[in-house]
Amino acid sequence: MEGNGKAATRRTTRSIDFFRGFLRSPGDVGSIIPSSRFLERRIINTSEVASARTVVELGPGTGGTTRAILAAMPEDARLLTIELDPQFSTILEGFGDSRLIPHTGSAVDLADILAQHGLGAPDVVISGIPFSTMPREIGLAIISAIRDNLAPGGRFVAYQFRGAVGRLGKEVMGEPDVELEVLNIPPMRFYTWQVAASTA
Repeated sequence: MEGNGKAATRRTTRSIDFFRGFLRSPGDVGSIIPSSRFLERRIINTSEVASARTVVELGPGTGGTTRAILAAMPEDARLLTIELDPQFSTILEGFGDSRLIPHTGSAVDLADILAQHGLGAPDVVISGIPFSTMPREIGLAIISAIRDNLAPGGRFVAYQFRGAVGRLGKEVMGEPDVELEVLNIPPMRFYTWQVAASTA
């Protein structure tokens, strides 16, 4: 019972922090409600983080999805989170997981951020940032940075309420696979792109 109480307290705190983040920067937060466990489960399954060595999460917010990714990752994997809101990054720094690298900055600078932390090409990039609220050129630049830095055979998974990432991603990476997660408020579409594996 004590464990359930702690989990409930953590969810309540996460909801409050998430709402505060939305109030500070409504254009940078995709929803005022943290993700559901069903959404987190689909993120894990779609992104295949269980077999990844380097994972990048864009827009982790208060870290609900981050905790789920860490729980599914191998013990020797690394997770780089990139968040514009420094207060969200501070929350992630308190997780105490040596595999987690919270970074405050823009995903446009993905190559430089990876180099700064001594990380190689990621096997998967997971994004919850709201492409529908950012300028078109920024969205295209972020997706281009993801494409250019993914490892051979790597994948980009974006979960979104609106379809902007699908339209932008089609221009940069081609047609995505699309799935819908209805057990979340709001329901989320999952857009997945996979780069070609090396033939060497």
